[in-house]
Amino acid sequence: MTSSTLTRPRARPRGARGTAARRDQLVGYTMVAPQVLGTLAFVVAPLLVVVWYSLHEWNVLAGTFQFAGAENYERMLADPGLRDSLVASLWFSVGLVVLNVSLALLLAVLLDQKLPGTTTFRTFFFSPVVVSLVAWTIVWRFLLQDDGGINGFLASVGIDGPNWLRSGPTAMLAVIVVQVFKNVGLNMILFLAALQGVPEEVQEAARIDGAGPWRRFRSIVLPLISPTVLLVSILTVVGSLEVFAQIDVLTGGGPGTSTTVLVYYLYQQAFQFNEFGYASAISVLLFIVVLALTLVQWQTRKRWVHDEV
Repeated sequence: MTSSTLTRPRARPRGARGTAARRDQLVGYTMVAPQVLGTLAFVVAPLLVVVWYSLHEWNVLAGTFQFAGAENYERMLADPGLRDSLVASLWFSVGLVVLNVSLALLLAVLLDQKLPGTTTFRTFFFSPVVVSLVAWTIVWRFLLQDDGGINGFLASVGIDGPNWLRSGPTAMLAVIVVQVFKNVGLNMILFLAALQGVPEEVQEAARIDGAGPWRRFRSIVLPLISPTVLLVSILTVVGSLEVFAQIDVLTGGGPGTSTTVLVYYLYQQAFQFNEFGYASAISVLLFIVVLALTLVQWQTRKRWVHDEV
């Protein structure tokens, strides 16, 4: 009898292998069951209910709930208020993504230099993330008043500031800036973690070859952190389409409809005008918009995300 025969494990009987495989499957199903059941109960089921409501004319105050078919969706095509809200959402999303991602990356690069005061600097920009959203927005509303702190500071240097929240362009800019400073700290931390994972020897080799700081950042650092750029972009885009509290506290959707984004218009239809069927149809539209933008970002990642090309 050879040594290989002595050390060779005995083969399991076929019945035992089948029992072990079934046991493994049962353990696997048990592990994923909470997530699957939670998704079905809190995502899929509400979505199906909203689609069902969108096919009805539902007025809570009048107590009516009548099947309307596609009338709510036809109404959306001719609704100028919905078009205005889509335009406002577009401006808000573009402004938020550009400013938030750019500023977060800039701050992360500065923090990665390990300069004196880095801890204080990081705390200063991250602290708004954990502050109450409503409290944060109320403070900014006082600062942005015509006689508020920002215009008071501008007046001290001889500049006559605008009434930020009472003019369409400046109101949208103000809402974007408030949201940027609220969440830029989280994206800053994500970028900082990604930057610390860039191999120092790769940058050192490029430095020896004569590459300057900008060339190293553009050709080495940025491609290596591109998966994080994708993650931050998706989170920021989705978050920009779900903004509500800032709009409600700062501008109430005004002046006019200049800051009435899609979610706030949905809220108005449901809880101010009691048009729950039409609001449900707008909810379906919002879901489609978020899904489409996420899929576009996910598909285009193959063209610019490192390791996906």
